[in-house]
Amino acid sequence: MVRVLVLHGPNLNLLGTREQSIYGSTTLEAIDAAISELADELGVAVDIRQSNIEGELVTWIQDARTGYQGIIINPAAYTHTSIAIRDAIAAVNVPAVEVHLSNIHQREEFRHRSYIAGVALAQIAGFGPTGYTLALRGLSEHIAKQGTTAGTARLKQARRPKRRAP
Repeated sequence: MVRVLVLHGPNLNLLGTREQSIYGSTTLEAIDAAISELADELGVAVDIRQSNIEGELVTWIQDARTGYQGIIINPAAYTHTSIAIRDAIAAVNVPAVEVHLSNIHQREEFRHRSYIAGVALAQIAGFGPTGYTLALRGLSEHIAKQGTTAGTARLKQARRPKRRAP
């Protein structure tokens, strides 16, 4: 079964009450429930975690090297500051999708720079909580396609006639 690690960064535990004009009124628990529901429909196992601690997020990303086929991450404010999270994503060789509830490119200038985008498979921003389910759908399709491509390559290799020694 495909396993996807979903990581929520700092202050996302306050969703529903935090700056509702920017982030809306949906709670993190409701977002997690929507992710889990879609994961069940897609036949994907999700492991959903939230931390306000940069090092903890880095450790979880590093641990994803084994046992996970994809990562969905909303690094929140660490998007604009964390080279450590960027380097961890680059190091693990697991496709990652960066998610933001708001459109970071329409906000304050300092939020326009994402250290994560350059090493992510994709970035989804501005769709609110729906961004997470879009990320899960897209990542699941990407993983399935990669699995099919790898399987096809192995099959072609297996079908090649063996060379006979002269």
